[in-house]
Amino acid sequence: MPLRLRKFIGTILLIVLVLGYALLATTFASLLLGQSPWWVHLLYFTLTGLLWILPAMVLIKWMAGPIKK
Repeated sequence: MPLRLRKFIGTILLIVLVLGYALLATTFASLLLGQSPWWVHLLYFTLTGLLWILPAMVLIKWMAGPIKK
C-alpha cells in the first residue's frame, strides 16, 4: 500500500478513534460517576485522557509504514 494512502486512511481512523473514545468515555462517566466525589472524577478523566494514546500509537506506527533498511 502506498505510504500516502496509508497516511490518509490512518488519519481518518485516528479521527474516528478520538471522537468515538471521547463519546464513550464521557457517556460512561455521566452514567456511572454522577454522584462520585471530585477525586474519583479527577482520577477517571486522567486515566481515560491518557488511555487513548495506546491505540493511537499503534495506528501512527502503522501509518509510518515498515522500517526500511
